[in-house]
Amino acid sequence: MKEKIHPNYYTVTVTCTSCGNTFETGSTLQEMRVDTCSKCHPFYTGQQKFVQAAGKVEKFNRRLAKKKQ
Repeated sequence: MKEKIHPNYYTVTVTCTSCGNTFETGSTLQEMRVDTCSKCHPFYTGQQKFVQAAGKVEKFNRRLAKKKQ
């Protein structure tokens, strides 16, 4: 490895701005803030809803019913 060309590697505390959760990771940045983390993201908490997909299915079914009439 060449000397003086690689960035410094730090152990940093990542802070979630949504819920305030903190965890440690390694990074070349000295401070990290994220908008969502695994504690508050809907996919990981089980709160995820597929509202848009459900609306498309209902719209398709209505169009199909009109064609059958």
